[in-house]
Amino acid sequence: MATSTIAPRPMTAEEKKVIFASSLGTVFEWYDFYLYGSLAAVIAKQFFGGLDPTSAYIFALLAFAAGFIVRPFGALVFGRLGDMIGRKYTFLVTIVIMGSATFIVGLLPSYATIGIAAPIILVALRMLQGLALGGEYGGAATYVAEHAPQGKRGAYTAWIQTTATLGLFLSLLVILGVRLTLGDAAFADWGWRVPFLLSILLLGVSVYIRLSMNESPAFAKMKAEGKTSKAPLSESFGQWKNLKIVILALIGLTAGQAVVWYTGQFYALFFMTSIAKVDVTTANLMIAGSLIIGTPFFLFFGSLSDKIGRKPIILGGCLIAALTYFTVFPMLLNYANPALVAAQKAVPVTITADPATCSFQGSPIARPIDFTSSCDIAKRTATENYIPYKNVAAPAGTLASIKLGDKEISSLNATLNDKRDAFSPESAKAIAEFKKSVVETAKAGGLTAKADDKTMNKPMVLAVLVFLVILVTMVYGPIAAMLVEMFPTRIRYTSMSLPYHIGNGWFGGLLPTTAFAMVAATGDIFYGLWYPVIVASATFVIGMLFIKETKDVDIFAND
Repeated sequence: MATSTIAPRPMTAEEKKVIFASSLGTVFEWYDFYLYGSLAAVIAKQFFGGLDPTSAYIFALLAFAAGFIVRPFGALVFGRLGDMIGRKYTFLVTIVIMGSATFIVGLLPSYATIGIAAPIILVALRMLQGLALGGEYGGAATYVAEHAPQGKRGAYTAWIQTTATLGLFLSLLVILGVRLTLGDAAFADWGWRVPFLLSILLLGVSVYIRLSMNESPAFAKMKAEGKTSKAPLSESFGQWKNLKIVILALIGLTAGQAVVWYTGQFYALFFMTSIAKVDVTTANLMIAGSLIIGTPFFLFFGSLSDKIGRKPIILGGCLIAALTYFTVFPMLLNYANPALVAAQKAVPVTITADPATCSFQGSPIARPIDFTSSCDIAKRTATENYIPYKNVAAPAGTLASIKLGDKEISSLNATLNDKRDAFSPESAKAIAEFKKSVVETAKAGGLTAKADDKTMNKPMVLAVLVFLVILVTMVYGPIAAMLVEMFPTRIRYTSMSLPYHIGNGWFGGLLPTTAFAMVAATGDIFYGLWYPVIVASATFVIGMLFIKETKDVDIFAND
């Protein structure tokens, strides 16, 4: 594509209006999407009540991930429409789909009411949300970039980049407000539905805003000249010169950006509430505080990328994340719950078992009755209570045991009932007794200690969270401008949307589920960090070698 030397000019009032409108509408759309992620623990109980707590949580995360998995397909469907009929009307449709699906989640009966139909409908609604979001981001980023003056694209598309964090922040505020108003019991029972139902108001505001927009000048010019693409999918992915850029944009930019983004916000929240055992309200407030402090850095790094380039900032964020995660998260645990860290050192936990009898604890499709060996029962008990442990191999045929400090508790091999759909009464009783003994011993040793506000170093917890958010702003702030600049106008919506949503939908969206499964499988509470570290490192290497700087590209060119 051609480059331009046009001097930057101030934005007109009309340009500022449409960019503000686009950004505000996207905030609402991300609010819809993140409600589910923020309420995953509640959703697990409401819609996956037929499973044990660990399986229910994994399934809830998988249902969350279902929305991410279909995002690339939404990118294809809506990207094609955006390149053929225009940016404005395409992402008007996406917000209607998104808001409607979210509102229906608030009305959906629970598992206790309609049984298996509840999680099935929930997953279907999540997939609708994912399809809509797949078309949303590419439209918003393209729309804003095509309105921005040359030399200011990083600064102005950075406003779009703040919307995801602001949407998450808004969802956390609404959840906290409803929870504090109704109380924990009412919130867990029915109050969790209120934030979903409120989305209908946001939908109305967003539709009104988007109806007032004008079409992108780049698309309008191209349409007037009769140069719109008749087959954007085949142009984007059927021609090697374009497909090559799509692939590089994925593995050399968005994959690493995505894992840093989701680790810094979603996984940090999961780590705080589950691993560090911080009260949900406190954890949400701390995350919200870090977002307030960190969000302006989206604008800072977006503007900086107009001066020094997009590539060094994005890849620098990936490298710093890969080098620091294994230092930062232990610090977060220590500052949030020092008593728990002390207990883990004083009361080491080991599970001794025949490796041949141990199943993969992180399996998303496993049922409680699939774990019948003494090894599985011991590991399942530790995992359910987020008790870290080390594995010790035992000779074949050895009955597994779990040792907490100097107390060793023998596990058991369970049997199923005649229908093979549940544990036998004897085994169920023995498993309950085993779990009770393990939990009581762990509690006595401080291994299940909740974080104490009096001993929590809140300033340092906040500092660590802000650091993680700043890494998010480095990789995410300039990414919209860079993706827009990598592709010609006629296929821009389609081409940039796919690598973005594969990266963020698959590499990023699957991070909470994958990382939790890795922790559950190994007993190492930090093991899940290998996933973002490896992906971010790969993106840094590939991006440095093969990605070209784009800040001076003329995005009105179609070559």
